[in-house]
Amino acid sequence: MKLTVSLQVTLDGVAQANGGNNEEMDPGFTRGGWAIPLNDAEAVQYILDTWRRPDAFLLGRKTYGLFETYWGARSDDGGFGEAISSKPKYVVSTTLAAPGWEQTTVIPDDLPSRVTELKARPGGELLVVGSVSLARWLLENELVDELNLVQFPVIVGEGERVFPHHGLDFKLQLTDSRIFASGIVGLTYRVGGRPEYA
Repeated sequence: MKLTVSLQVTLDGVAQANGGNNEEMDPGFTRGGWAIPLNDAEAVQYILDTWRRPDAFLLGRKTYGLFETYWGARSDDGGFGEAISSKPKYVVSTTLAAPGWEQTTVIPDDLPSRVTELKARPGGELLVVGSVSLARWLLENELVDELNLVQFPVIVGEGERVFPHHGLDFKLQLTDSRIFASGIVGLTYRVGGRPEYA
């Protein structure tokens, strides 16, 4: 399976709390909710199509908990809740013992081997959404095949960013781009190899 990371980001690369402030999940961060005022129907449909496409989801523990509470309760909404609830979900966690959300498998250890096993399955797509720390780890361990960044025209100025200040370098090939009336831009890149330097 192709492993795709799909994240909503600001122009300055922040991917934290796009939907709103949550003191429990993002203590001290007060600039959450930067995506909601800029959403338009076309951009929302683009993101929903991305969620409907994969064969399975791979999530970090925090994101899984938030999504299970919110989207799991909307499993028949014909939208995001149905898209994620109807597919297998793999959650990376050493603390989650008995997940209540249907079609959930916990990955408690040996993440590189488990992700490699999932990717070795024939065809399809494994999608990472909303899990910034996991996305960074997967990229640093060279397990990401595709990046889908939905960039919002806002600079937040602080918060958790997708790309670290120091890390591996990657060559990217743009495979798709969309520009929406609100200024949101969808960018899809194939990840592979190292960039060339002058």
